[in-house]
Amino acid sequence: MSNYIEYLKEVFSEFGSVQPRRMFGGYGIFHKGLMFALVADDTLYLKADEINSRFFTERELEQFSYEKQGKAFKMSYYMAPEDIFDDPEEAKVWADRSYAAALRSKKPKKKK
Repeated sequence: MSNYIEYLKEVFSEFGSVQPRRMFGGYGIFHKGLMFALVADDTLYLKADEINSRFFTERELEQFSYEKQGKAFKMSYYMAPEDIFDDPEEAKVWADRSYAAALRSKKPKKKK
């Protein structure tokens, strides 16, 4: 595991325990079983939806995208603001927002 991923555990110490999982050449960052962030090329992106995306767009933070077969696809994750890396309380605020977005996007389990 990279030093950056280990460092993120410290960044989110006020938020609570986070578990990184290797995914698609990067990492998913999970809290209580839900992915609320991802890391690609040592860049942290936080989950967004229609409710919290304004916090990211107000700061002109870049939306995560990837290219597949010559087409660009955007995902519901935005680059984390730099100030969370120096301020654990600010990191908690942003993590709480992103975790709430992950909870809202969670699909209900199908009945058998």
